[in-house]
Amino acid sequence: MTDTPMFCYQCEQTAHGTGCTTQGVCGKTASVADLQDLIIYSLQGLSVLAIEARKNNIETSEHDIFVCKALFATVTNVNFDEEDMVTFAQQAMQHRDQLIQQLKQKNISLSHLPHAATFELAKDKKEMIEQGRAHGIIDQLESSRDIQSLKNTLLYGIKGAAAYADHAYILGQTDEKVFHFFEKGLAAMLRHDLLLEDWINLVLECGKINLRAMELLDAGNTGHYGHPEPTQVPLGSRQGKAILISGHDLLDLELLLEQTKDKNIFVYTHGEMLPSHGYPKLKKRFPHFYGHYGTAWQNQHKEFAAFPGAILMTTNCIQKPLATYQENIFTTGLVGWPEVTHIDEKKDFTPVIEKALALPGFEKEEDKGFVMVGFGRNTVLSIADKVINAVKQGKIKHFFLVAGCDGAKPGRNYYTEFVEKVPKDCVVLTLACGKFRFFDKKLGDIDGIPRLLDVGQCNDAYSAVQIALALSKAFNVDVNDLPLSLVLSWYEQKAVAVLLSLLSLGIKNIRLGPSLPAFLSPNVLKFLVDKFNIAPIKTPDEDLAAIMGT
Repeated sequence: MTDTPMFCYQCEQTAHGTGCTTQGVCGKTASVADLQDLIIYSLQGLSVLAIEARKNNIETSEHDIFVCKALFATVTNVNFDEEDMVTFAQQAMQHRDQLIQQLKQKNISLSHLPHAATFELAKDKKEMIEQGRAHGIIDQLESSRDIQSLKNTLLYGIKGAAAYADHAYILGQTDEKVFHFFEKGLAAMLRHDLLLEDWINLVLECGKINLRAMELLDAGNTGHYGHPEPTQVPLGSRQGKAILISGHDLLDLELLLEQTKDKNIFVYTHGEMLPSHGYPKLKKRFPHFYGHYGTAWQNQHKEFAAFPGAILMTTNCIQKPLATYQENIFTTGLVGWPEVTHIDEKKDFTPVIEKALALPGFEKEEDKGFVMVGFGRNTVLSIADKVINAVKQGKIKHFFLVAGCDGAKPGRNYYTEFVEKVPKDCVVLTLACGKFRFFDKKLGDIDGIPRLLDVGQCNDAYSAVQIALALSKAFNVDVNDLPLSLVLSWYEQKAVAVLLSLLSLGIKNIRLGPSLPAFLSPNVLKFLVDKFNIAPIKTPDEDLAAIMGT
Protein backbone atom coordinates (compact mmCIF):
# COMPACT_ATOMS: atom_id res chain seq x y z
CA MET A 1 0.00 0.00 0.00
CA THR A 2 1.29 3.47 -0.82
CA ASP A 3 1.54 6.50 1.42
CA THR A 4 -0.32 8.58 -1.17
CA PRO A 5 -4.02 8.40 -2.11
CA MET A 6 -3.14 7.96 -5.78
CA PHE A 7 -0.35 8.01 -8.28
CA CYS A 8 -0.91 9.04 -11.89
CA TYR A 9 1.53 10.38 -14.48
CA GLN A 10 -0.17 9.38 -17.70
CA CYS A 11 -0.69 12.95 -19.02
CA GLU A 12 1.65 15.83 -19.81
CA GLN A 13 0.20 18.11 -17.12
CA THR A 14 0.96 15.73 -14.26
CA ALA A 15 1.86 17.57 -11.05
CA HIS A 16 5.46 18.84 -10.81
CA GLY A 17 6.27 16.85 -13.94
CA THR A 18 6.54 13.72 -11.80
CA GLY A 19 3.04 12.53 -10.86
CA CYS A 20 -0.26 13.48 -9.24
CA THR A 21 -0.48 12.07 -5.71
CA THR A 22 -3.52 13.73 -4.12
CA GLN A 23 -5.79 14.75 -7.01
CA GLY A 24 -5.27 14.84 -10.73
CA VAL A 25 -4.42 18.17 -12.31
CA CYS A 26 -7.17 17.18 -14.75
CA GLY A 27 -9.70 17.12 -11.90
CA LYS A 28 -9.68 13.33 -11.44
CA THR A 29 -10.16 12.40 -7.78
CA ALA A 30 -7.94 9.95 -5.94
CA SER A 31 -10.88 7.53 -5.68
CA VAL A 32 -11.45 7.54 -9.43
CA ALA A 33 -7.72 7.10 -10.05
CA ASP A 34 -7.57 4.09 -7.74
CA LEU A 35 -10.69 2.56 -9.30
CA GLN A 36 -9.16 3.00 -12.75
CA ASP A 37 -6.03 1.20 -11.55
CA LEU A 38 -8.32 -1.60 -10.38
CA ILE A 39 -9.96 -1.73 -13.80
CA ILE A 40 -6.56 -2.04 -15.51
CA TYR A 41 -5.52 -4.82 -13.13
CA SER A 42 -8.81 -6.62 -13.81
CA LEU A 43 -8.33 -6.21 -17.57
CA GLN A 44 -4.87 -7.70 -17.30
CA GLY A 45 -6.36 -10.82 -15.71
CA LEU A 46 -9.21 -10.90 -18.22
CA SER A 47 -6.67 -10.65 -21.04
CA VAL A 48 -4.76 -13.69 -19.77
CA LEU A 49 -8.01 -15.66 -19.83
CA ALA A 50 -9.02 -14.40 -23.28
CA ILE A 51 -5.68 -15.52 -24.70
CA GLU A 52 -6.06 -18.93 -23.05
CA ALA A 53 -9.62 -19.20 -24.34
CA ARG A 54 -8.61 -18.58 -27.96
CA LYS A 55 -5.95 -21.27 -27.66
CA ASN A 56 -8.81 -23.63 -26.85
CA ASN A 57 -11.16 -22.47 -29.62
CA ILE A 58 -13.41 -20.39 -27.37
CA GLU A 59 -14.93 -17.29 -28.97
CA THR A 60 -13.80 -14.07 -27.25
CA SER A 61 -15.10 -11.21 -29.44
CA GLU A 62 -17.60 -10.01 -26.83
CA HIS A 63 -14.85 -9.88 -24.21
CA ASP A 64 -12.41 -8.22 -26.62
CA ILE A 65 -14.81 -5.34 -27.27
CA PHE A 66 -15.34 -4.86 -23.54
CA VAL A 67 -11.59 -4.68 -22.92
CA CYS A 68 -11.33 -1.97 -25.57
CA LYS A 69 -14.17 0.11 -24.10
CA ALA A 70 -12.94 -0.25 -20.54
CA LEU A 71 -9.44 0.85 -21.57
CA PHE A 72 -10.90 3.91 -23.30
CA ALA A 73 -12.86 4.81 -20.16
CA THR A 74 -9.56 5.22 -18.26
CA VAL A 75 -8.04 7.70 -20.72
CA THR A 76 -7.46 11.19 -19.31
CA ASN A 77 -10.62 13.34 -19.11
CA VAL A 78 -13.01 10.68 -20.37
CA ASN A 79 -14.81 9.64 -17.20
CA PHE A 80 -14.57 11.00 -13.66
CA ASP A 81 -17.63 9.18 -12.31
CA GLU A 82 -16.89 6.74 -9.47
CA GLU A 83 -20.05 4.73 -10.04
CA ASP A 84 -19.16 4.20 -13.70
CA MET A 85 -15.73 2.95 -12.65
CA VAL A 86 -17.29 0.53 -10.17
CA THR A 87 -19.55 -0.77 -12.95
CA PHE A 88 -16.60 -1.33 -15.28
CA ALA A 89 -14.75 -3.29 -12.57
CA GLN A 90 -17.82 -5.43 -11.91
CA GLN A 91 -18.33 -6.05 -15.62
CA ALA A 92 -14.70 -7.11 -15.95
CA MET A 93 -15.36 -9.77 -13.30
CA GLN A 94 -18.44 -10.99 -15.18
CA HIS A 95 -16.45 -11.36 -18.41
CA ARG A 96 -13.62 -13.04 -16.53
CA ASP A 97 -15.92 -15.52 -14.75
CA GLN A 98 -17.65 -16.42 -18.00
CA LEU A 99 -14.33 -17.35 -19.59
CA ILE A 100 -13.25 -19.31 -16.51
CA GLN A 101 -16.47 -21.30 -16.67
CA GLN A 102 -16.01 -22.05 -20.37
CA LEU A 103 -12.41 -23.15 -19.82
CA LYS A 104 -13.47 -25.42 -16.96
CA GLN A 105 -16.09 -27.02 -19.19
CA LYS A 106 -13.25 -28.01 -21.52
CA ASN A 107 -11.29 -29.42 -18.55
CA ILE A 108 -8.52 -26.86 -19.02
CA SER A 109 -6.24 -26.55 -16.02
CA LEU A 110 -6.32 -23.07 -14.50
CA SER A 111 -3.73 -23.62 -11.78
CA HIS A 112 -1.22 -21.41 -13.57
CA LEU A 113 -3.38 -18.28 -13.63
CA PRO A 114 -1.97 -15.08 -12.09
CA HIS A 115 -3.66 -13.28 -9.20
CA ALA A 116 -5.16 -10.68 -11.57
CA ALA A 117 -7.21 -13.46 -13.19
CA THR A 118 -8.46 -15.03 -9.97
CA PHE A 119 -8.80 -12.40 -7.22
CA GLU A 120 -12.20 -11.71 -5.72
CA LEU A 121 -13.54 -8.22 -6.31
CA ALA A 122 -14.62 -6.41 -3.17
CA LYS A 123 -18.33 -5.83 -2.73
CA ASP A 124 -17.95 -2.39 -1.17
CA LYS A 125 -16.75 0.60 -3.21
CA LYS A 126 -14.40 1.75 -0.46
CA GLU A 127 -12.74 -1.66 -0.44
CA MET A 128 -12.54 -1.59 -4.24
CA ILE A 129 -10.65 1.68 -3.99
CA GLU A 130 -8.22 0.00 -1.59
CA GLN A 131 -7.80 -2.89 -4.03
CA GLY A 132 -7.04 -0.45 -6.82
CA ARG A 133 -4.47 1.33 -4.73
CA ALA A 134 -2.83 -1.97 -3.85
CA HIS A 135 -2.37 -2.79 -7.53
CA GLY A 136 -1.71 0.71 -8.81
CA ILE A 137 1.23 1.70 -10.92
CA ILE A 138 3.48 2.79 -8.04
CA ASP A 139 3.15 -0.55 -6.22
CA GLN A 140 4.40 -2.69 -9.07
CA LEU A 141 7.81 -1.15 -9.62
CA GLU A 142 10.19 -3.47 -11.41
CA SER A 143 13.73 -4.00 -10.28
CA SER A 144 14.55 -2.26 -13.56
CA ARG A 145 13.23 1.29 -13.81
CA ASP A 146 13.63 1.05 -17.58
CA ILE A 147 11.32 -1.94 -17.87
CA GLN A 148 8.77 -0.18 -15.67
CA SER A 149 9.05 2.83 -17.96
CA LEU A 150 8.45 0.71 -21.07
CA LYS A 151 5.56 -1.12 -19.41
CA ASN A 152 3.82 2.16 -18.75
CA THR A 153 4.62 3.51 -22.22
CA LEU A 154 2.97 0.37 -23.58
CA LEU A 155 -0.05 0.77 -21.29
CA TYR A 156 -0.62 4.38 -22.27
CA GLY A 157 -0.12 3.58 -25.95
CA ILE A 158 -2.71 0.81 -25.69
CA LYS A 159 -5.15 3.16 -23.96
CA GLY A 160 -4.78 5.68 -26.77
CA ALA A 161 -5.17 3.04 -29.47
CA ALA A 162 -8.28 1.74 -27.69
CA ALA A 163 -9.89 5.16 -28.06
CA TYR A 164 -9.44 5.05 -31.84
CA ALA A 165 -10.46 1.39 -32.03
CA ASP A 166 -13.66 2.11 -30.11
CA HIS A 167 -14.58 5.01 -32.42
CA ALA A 168 -13.94 2.71 -35.40
CA TYR A 169 -16.04 -0.07 -33.86
CA ILE A 170 -18.98 2.32 -33.48
CA LEU A 171 -18.78 2.93 -37.22
CA GLY A 172 -18.66 -0.78 -37.99
CA GLN A 173 -14.91 -1.10 -38.57
CA THR A 174 -13.04 -3.76 -36.59
CA ASP A 175 -9.96 -5.92 -36.83
CA GLU A 176 -9.58 -8.66 -34.27
CA LYS A 177 -5.80 -8.27 -34.45
CA VAL A 178 -6.16 -4.85 -32.81
CA PHE A 179 -8.22 -6.18 -29.92
CA HIS A 180 -5.98 -9.21 -29.52
CA PHE A 181 -2.90 -7.03 -29.26
CA PHE A 182 -4.50 -5.02 -26.45
CA GLU A 183 -4.87 -8.28 -24.53
CA LYS A 184 -1.37 -9.44 -25.47
CA GLY A 185 0.09 -6.22 -24.09
CA LEU A 186 -2.05 -6.19 -20.94
CA ALA A 187 -1.23 -9.81 -20.16
CA ALA A 188 2.49 -9.16 -20.70
CA MET A 189 2.41 -6.44 -18.04
CA LEU A 190 1.86 -9.16 -15.43
CA ARG A 191 5.12 -10.86 -16.41
CA HIS A 192 8.55 -10.26 -14.90
CA ASP A 193 10.63 -12.51 -17.14
CA LEU A 194 10.72 -10.39 -20.29
CA LEU A 195 13.88 -8.59 -21.30
CA LEU A 196 14.32 -4.92 -22.14
CA GLU A 197 14.39 -5.77 -25.85
CA ASP A 198 11.07 -7.59 -25.52
CA TRP A 199 9.42 -4.50 -24.08
CA ILE A 200 10.88 -2.26 -26.77
CA ASN A 201 9.44 -4.59 -29.40
CA LEU A 202 6.02 -4.55 -27.71
CA VAL A 203 6.03 -0.76 -27.57
CA LEU A 204 6.83 -0.48 -31.28
CA GLU A 205 4.25 -3.16 -32.09
CA CYS A 206 1.72 -1.02 -30.23
CA GLY A 207 2.57 1.79 -32.66
CA LYS A 208 1.83 -0.47 -35.64
CA ILE A 209 -1.45 -1.57 -34.08
CA ASN A 210 -2.46 2.02 -33.44
CA LEU A 211 -1.77 2.86 -37.08
CA ARG A 212 -4.18 0.05 -37.99
CA ALA A 213 -6.76 1.40 -35.53
CA MET A 214 -6.51 4.87 -37.09
CA GLU A 215 -6.80 3.30 -40.54
CA LEU A 216 -10.02 1.58 -39.45
CA LEU A 217 -11.41 4.83 -38.07
CA ASP A 218 -10.46 6.63 -41.26
CA ALA A 219 -12.34 3.99 -43.24
CA GLY A 220 -15.35 4.39 -40.96
CA ASN A 221 -15.42 8.17 -41.21
CA THR A 222 -14.81 8.42 -44.94
CA GLY A 223 -17.03 5.45 -45.70
CA HIS A 224 -19.97 7.03 -43.93
CA TYR A 225 -19.41 10.70 -44.67
CA GLY A 226 -17.18 10.88 -47.74
CA HIS A 227 -13.63 12.19 -47.97
CA PRO A 228 -13.17 15.68 -46.47
CA GLU A 229 -13.28 18.60 -48.89
CA PRO A 230 -11.82 22.11 -48.46
CA THR A 231 -14.54 24.01 -46.62
CA GLN A 232 -14.95 27.47 -45.11
CA VAL A 233 -16.21 27.24 -41.53
CA PRO A 234 -17.72 30.39 -39.97
CA LEU A 235 -16.43 31.33 -36.51
CA GLY A 236 -19.32 33.64 -35.70
CA SER A 237 -22.91 32.92 -34.73
CA ARG A 238 -26.44 32.96 -36.13
CA GLN A 239 -29.36 34.45 -34.27
CA GLY A 240 -31.34 31.69 -32.60
CA LYS A 241 -31.21 28.65 -30.36
CA ALA A 242 -27.94 26.77 -30.22
CA ILE A 243 -26.24 23.47 -29.36
CA LEU A 244 -22.47 23.09 -29.10
CA ILE A 245 -20.98 19.63 -29.73
CA SER A 246 -17.41 18.81 -28.79
CA GLY A 247 -15.31 15.67 -29.07
CA HIS A 248 -14.54 13.25 -31.89
CA ASP A 249 -17.58 11.05 -32.47
CA LEU A 250 -19.00 11.84 -35.92
CA LEU A 251 -21.88 9.38 -35.51
CA ASP A 252 -23.12 11.29 -32.45
CA LEU A 253 -22.87 14.48 -34.47
CA GLU A 254 -24.89 12.96 -37.31
CA LEU A 255 -27.59 11.72 -34.93
CA LEU A 256 -27.78 15.10 -33.21
CA LEU A 257 -28.10 16.88 -36.56
CA GLU A 258 -30.84 14.47 -37.63
CA GLN A 259 -32.80 14.99 -34.41
CA THR A 260 -32.52 18.80 -34.55
CA LYS A 261 -33.16 19.41 -38.26
CA ASP A 262 -36.73 20.69 -37.73
CA LYS A 263 -36.22 22.34 -34.33
CA ASN A 264 -34.92 25.77 -35.41
CA ILE A 265 -31.69 25.10 -33.55
CA PHE A 266 -28.24 25.81 -34.99
CA VAL A 267 -25.54 23.24 -34.22
CA TYR A 268 -22.00 24.50 -33.66
CA THR A 269 -18.83 22.47 -33.30
CA HIS A 270 -16.15 22.86 -30.65
CA GLY A 271 -12.65 21.44 -30.32
CA GLU A 272 -11.91 18.32 -32.36
CA MET A 273 -15.35 18.45 -34.02
CA LEU A 274 -14.15 21.33 -36.23
CA PRO A 275 -12.92 19.05 -39.08
CA SER A 276 -16.39 17.47 -39.34
CA HIS A 277 -17.49 20.46 -41.44
CA GLY A 278 -15.33 19.12 -44.26
CA TYR A 279 -17.23 15.84 -44.63
CA PRO A 280 -19.60 16.25 -47.61
CA LYS A 281 -22.35 13.95 -46.35
CA LEU A 282 -22.66 16.04 -43.19
CA LYS A 283 -22.31 19.58 -44.48
CA LYS A 284 -24.64 19.06 -47.47
CA ARG A 285 -27.46 17.32 -45.60
CA PHE A 286 -27.93 19.67 -42.69
CA PRO A 287 -28.27 23.42 -43.34
CA HIS A 288 -28.53 24.09 -39.59
CA PHE A 289 -24.99 22.71 -39.16
CA TYR A 290 -23.57 26.19 -39.05
CA GLY A 291 -20.07 26.85 -37.75
CA HIS A 292 -17.44 26.58 -35.04
CA TYR A 293 -17.43 28.20 -31.62
CA GLY A 294 -14.38 28.69 -29.43
CA THR A 295 -11.14 26.75 -29.18
CA ALA A 296 -10.22 23.48 -27.53
CA TRP A 297 -8.42 24.26 -24.30
CA GLN A 298 -7.10 27.76 -23.79
CA ASN A 299 -10.39 29.46 -22.94
CA GLN A 300 -12.85 26.61 -22.88
CA HIS A 301 -14.23 27.20 -19.37
CA LYS A 302 -14.99 30.82 -20.24
CA GLU A 303 -16.40 29.78 -23.60
CA PHE A 304 -18.65 27.11 -22.12
CA ALA A 305 -19.86 29.43 -19.39
CA ALA A 306 -20.71 32.06 -22.01
CA PHE A 307 -22.33 29.74 -24.54
CA PRO A 308 -26.07 30.54 -24.56
CA GLY A 309 -27.23 27.02 -25.44
CA ALA A 310 -26.80 23.35 -24.59
CA ILE A 311 -23.43 21.57 -24.76
CA LEU A 312 -22.89 17.94 -25.75
CA MET A 313 -19.57 16.27 -24.94
CA THR A 314 -18.78 13.12 -26.91
CA THR A 315 -15.23 12.31 -25.84
CA ASN A 316 -12.35 13.50 -23.69
CA CYS A 317 -12.01 17.18 -24.51
CA ILE A 318 -12.53 19.06 -21.26
CA GLN A 319 -11.43 19.06 -17.68
CA LYS A 320 -13.96 18.63 -14.88
CA PRO A 321 -17.00 20.85 -15.59
CA LEU A 322 -17.49 23.93 -13.49
CA ALA A 323 -20.61 24.10 -11.34
CA THR A 324 -21.56 27.44 -12.91
CA TYR A 325 -22.52 25.83 -16.22
CA GLN A 326 -22.50 22.06 -15.77
CA GLU A 327 -26.32 21.98 -15.77
CA ASN A 328 -26.11 22.91 -19.47
CA ILE A 329 -23.67 20.08 -20.28
CA PHE A 330 -24.63 16.60 -21.45
CA THR A 331 -22.36 13.63 -22.13
CA THR A 332 -22.66 10.58 -24.34
CA GLY A 333 -20.81 7.36 -25.01
CA LEU A 334 -18.15 6.50 -22.41
CA VAL A 335 -17.93 10.08 -21.16
CA GLY A 336 -19.11 10.58 -17.59
CA TRP A 337 -18.84 13.12 -14.83
CA PRO A 338 -20.69 13.33 -11.54
CA GLU A 339 -23.80 15.52 -11.62
CA VAL A 340 -23.74 15.86 -15.42
CA THR A 341 -26.64 14.38 -17.40
CA HIS A 342 -25.64 11.39 -19.52
CA ILE A 343 -27.40 10.39 -22.74
CA ASP A 344 -27.83 6.61 -22.80
CA GLU A 345 -26.98 4.17 -25.60
CA LYS A 346 -30.28 4.82 -27.38
CA LYS A 347 -28.86 8.24 -28.34
CA ASP A 348 -32.12 10.09 -27.78
CA PHE A 349 -30.93 13.69 -27.56
CA THR A 350 -34.30 15.06 -26.41
CA PRO A 351 -32.87 16.36 -23.08
CA VAL A 352 -30.18 18.27 -24.99
CA ILE A 353 -32.74 19.70 -27.40
CA GLU A 354 -35.12 20.70 -24.62
CA LYS A 355 -32.30 22.45 -22.77
CA ALA A 356 -31.28 24.30 -25.94
CA LEU A 357 -34.86 25.46 -26.50
CA ALA A 358 -35.11 26.64 -22.90
CA LEU A 359 -31.91 28.69 -23.11
CA PRO A 360 -31.78 32.07 -24.89
CA GLY A 361 -29.46 31.18 -27.75
CA PHE A 362 -27.63 33.90 -29.64
CA GLU A 363 -29.42 37.25 -29.69
CA LYS A 364 -27.94 38.39 -32.98
CA GLU A 365 -25.85 37.29 -35.91
CA GLU A 366 -22.14 37.95 -35.54
CA ASP A 367 -19.42 37.61 -38.17
CA LYS A 368 -16.04 36.58 -36.75
CA GLY A 369 -14.49 35.42 -39.99
CA PHE A 370 -13.81 31.84 -40.96
CA VAL A 371 -11.21 29.07 -41.06
CA MET A 372 -10.56 26.41 -43.68
CA VAL A 373 -10.78 22.67 -43.04
CA GLY A 374 -10.85 19.57 -45.22
CA PHE A 375 -7.24 19.05 -46.30
CA GLY A 376 -7.11 15.30 -45.78
CA ARG A 377 -4.97 13.02 -47.89
CA ASN A 378 -7.45 12.87 -50.79
CA THR A 379 -7.46 16.65 -51.13
CA VAL A 380 -3.70 17.10 -50.75
CA LEU A 381 -2.78 14.18 -52.99
CA SER A 382 -5.22 15.38 -55.66
CA ILE A 383 -2.88 18.34 -56.16
CA ALA A 384 0.30 16.33 -55.57
CA ASP A 385 1.71 17.29 -58.99
CA LYS A 386 1.25 20.97 -58.18
CA VAL A 387 2.90 20.52 -54.77
CA ILE A 388 5.82 18.55 -56.24
CA ASN A 389 6.41 21.15 -58.93
CA ALA A 390 6.37 23.93 -56.35
CA VAL A 391 9.06 22.06 -54.41
CA LYS A 392 11.17 21.40 -57.50
CA GLN A 393 10.92 25.07 -58.52
CA GLY A 394 12.05 26.16 -55.06
CA LYS A 395 8.76 27.87 -54.28
CA ILE A 396 8.12 25.52 -51.34
CA LYS A 397 11.28 24.98 -49.32
CA HIS A 398 9.96 22.94 -46.42
CA PHE A 399 6.89 21.34 -44.87
CA PHE A 400 6.12 21.39 -41.16
CA LEU A 401 3.64 19.12 -39.43
CA VAL A 402 2.77 21.09 -36.29
CA ALA A 403 0.26 18.85 -34.58
CA GLY A 404 -0.89 17.17 -31.42
CA CYS A 405 -2.82 17.89 -28.25
CA ASP A 406 -3.58 21.16 -26.56
CA GLY A 407 -3.50 21.67 -22.81
CA ALA A 408 -3.78 24.30 -20.13
CA LYS A 409 -0.20 24.24 -18.79
CA PRO A 410 1.97 27.26 -19.64
CA GLY A 411 4.46 26.82 -22.47
CA ARG A 412 2.11 25.90 -25.27
CA ASN A 413 2.34 29.40 -26.77
CA TYR A 414 5.52 27.96 -28.34
CA TYR A 415 3.40 26.40 -31.08
CA THR A 416 1.67 29.66 -31.96
CA GLU A 417 4.96 31.51 -32.14
CA PHE A 418 6.55 28.69 -34.14
CA VAL A 419 3.84 28.80 -36.83
CA GLU A 420 3.94 32.59 -36.98
CA LYS A 421 7.70 32.46 -37.58
CA VAL A 422 7.72 29.69 -40.19
CA PRO A 423 9.32 31.17 -43.34
CA LYS A 424 6.88 32.31 -46.02
CA ASP A 425 8.19 29.75 -48.50
CA CYS A 426 7.12 26.90 -46.23
CA VAL A 427 3.83 25.05 -45.70
CA VAL A 428 2.34 24.06 -42.32
CA LEU A 429 0.17 20.97 -42.02
CA THR A 430 -1.72 20.60 -38.77
CA LEU A 431 -4.13 18.26 -37.04
CA ALA A 432 -5.66 17.55 -33.61
CA CYS A 433 -6.64 20.11 -30.99
CA GLY A 434 -3.15 21.59 -30.71
CA LYS A 435 -3.98 23.62 -33.83
CA PHE A 436 -6.34 25.83 -31.86
CA ARG A 437 -3.31 27.81 -30.79
CA PHE A 438 -2.99 29.07 -34.38
CA PHE A 439 -5.84 27.67 -36.50
CA ASP A 440 -7.17 31.12 -37.43
CA LYS A 441 -3.83 32.58 -38.57
CA LYS A 442 -3.91 33.93 -42.11
CA LEU A 443 -0.69 32.60 -43.62
CA GLY A 444 -1.64 33.12 -47.26
CA ASP A 445 -0.74 30.70 -50.04
CA ILE A 446 2.03 29.63 -52.42
CA ASP A 447 0.77 29.51 -56.01
CA GLY A 448 -2.73 28.76 -54.73
CA ILE A 449 -1.58 26.15 -52.20
CA PRO A 450 -2.64 27.31 -48.73
CA ARG A 451 0.29 27.64 -46.34
CA LEU A 452 -1.85 26.32 -43.45
CA LEU A 453 -3.52 22.99 -44.18
CA ASP A 454 -5.87 21.47 -41.58
CA VAL A 455 -5.59 17.70 -42.04
CA GLY A 456 -8.23 16.96 -39.38
CA GLN A 457 -8.62 15.29 -35.99
CA CYS A 458 -5.85 13.60 -34.01
CA ASN A 459 -6.71 10.24 -35.58
CA ASP A 460 -6.13 11.86 -38.97
CA ALA A 461 -2.44 11.43 -38.25
CA TYR A 462 -3.13 8.41 -40.49
CA SER A 463 -3.92 10.85 -43.32
CA ALA A 464 -0.78 12.86 -42.62
CA VAL A 465 1.32 9.67 -42.72
CA GLN A 466 -0.21 8.73 -46.08
CA ILE A 467 0.63 12.19 -47.45
CA ALA A 468 4.23 11.86 -46.28
CA LEU A 469 4.60 8.34 -47.70
CA ALA A 470 3.13 9.42 -51.05
CA LEU A 471 5.52 12.38 -51.26
CA SER A 472 8.50 10.19 -50.38
CA LYS A 473 7.51 7.84 -53.20
CA ALA A 474 7.06 10.74 -55.62
CA PHE A 475 10.51 12.15 -54.79
CA ASN A 476 12.01 8.64 -54.61
CA VAL A 477 13.52 9.27 -51.18
CA ASP A 478 13.09 7.86 -47.70
CA VAL A 479 10.43 9.68 -45.69
CA ASN A 480 13.18 10.93 -43.36
CA ASP A 481 14.88 12.61 -46.33
CA LEU A 482 11.84 14.67 -47.26
CA PRO A 483 11.89 18.43 -46.58
CA LEU A 484 9.48 17.68 -43.73
CA SER A 485 9.81 18.31 -39.99
CA LEU A 486 7.46 17.12 -37.26
CA VAL A 487 6.87 19.40 -34.29
CA LEU A 488 4.43 17.69 -31.93
CA SER A 489 2.63 18.58 -28.74
CA TRP A 490 1.30 15.87 -26.48
CA TYR A 491 -1.16 15.82 -23.62
CA GLU A 492 -2.65 12.38 -23.11
CA GLN A 493 -2.64 8.78 -24.21
CA LYS A 494 -3.92 9.16 -27.77
CA ALA A 495 -0.89 11.33 -28.46
CA VAL A 496 1.35 8.64 -26.98
CA ALA A 497 -0.21 6.10 -29.35
CA VAL A 498 0.29 8.40 -32.36
CA LEU A 499 3.93 8.99 -31.41
CA LEU A 500 4.49 5.23 -31.16
CA SER A 501 2.94 4.84 -34.62
CA LEU A 502 5.40 7.33 -36.07
CA LEU A 503 8.31 5.56 -34.39
CA SER A 504 7.10 2.17 -35.64
CA LEU A 505 7.36 3.58 -39.18
CA GLY A 506 10.95 4.59 -38.50
CA ILE A 507 10.20 8.32 -38.66
CA LYS A 508 12.98 10.34 -37.04
CA ASN A 509 13.85 13.88 -35.97
CA ILE A 510 10.58 14.54 -34.13
CA ARG A 511 10.51 17.55 -31.82
CA LEU A 512 8.26 16.91 -28.84
CA GLY A 513 6.85 19.21 -26.16
CA PRO A 514 5.94 21.17 -24.24
CA SER A 515 7.62 18.77 -21.78
CA LEU A 516 8.72 15.15 -22.05
CA PRO A 517 6.65 12.31 -20.51
CA ALA A 518 7.30 11.73 -16.83
CA PHE A 519 7.04 7.97 -17.37
CA LEU A 520 10.14 7.87 -19.59
CA SER A 521 13.21 6.82 -17.66
CA PRO A 522 16.55 8.45 -18.56
CA ASN A 523 17.74 5.29 -20.33
CA VAL A 524 14.52 4.87 -22.33
CA LEU A 525 14.70 8.53 -23.33
CA LYS A 526 18.33 8.04 -24.38
CA PHE A 527 17.28 5.06 -26.51
CA LEU A 528 14.65 7.20 -28.28
CA VAL A 529 17.17 9.97 -28.83
CA ASP A 530 19.85 7.61 -30.15
CA LYS A 531 17.58 5.55 -32.41
CA PHE A 532 15.03 8.15 -33.55
CA ASN A 533 16.68 11.48 -32.76
CA ILE A 534 13.67 12.64 -30.74
CA ALA A 535 14.38 16.03 -29.22
CA PRO A 536 12.54 18.25 -26.72
CA ILE A 537 11.42 21.58 -28.13
CA LYS A 538 13.60 24.59 -27.29
CA THR A 539 12.50 27.99 -28.57
CA PRO A 540 10.83 28.61 -31.95
CA ASP A 541 13.85 30.60 -33.14
CA GLU A 542 16.35 27.92 -32.10
CA ASP A 543 14.31 25.07 -33.56
CA LEU A 544 13.60 26.83 -36.84
CA ALA A 545 17.26 27.75 -37.23
CA ALA A 546 18.29 24.15 -36.63
CA ILE A 547 15.69 22.77 -39.06
CA MET A 548 16.33 25.29 -41.83
CA GLY A 549 20.10 25.28 -41.35
CA THR A 550 20.30 29.01 -40.76
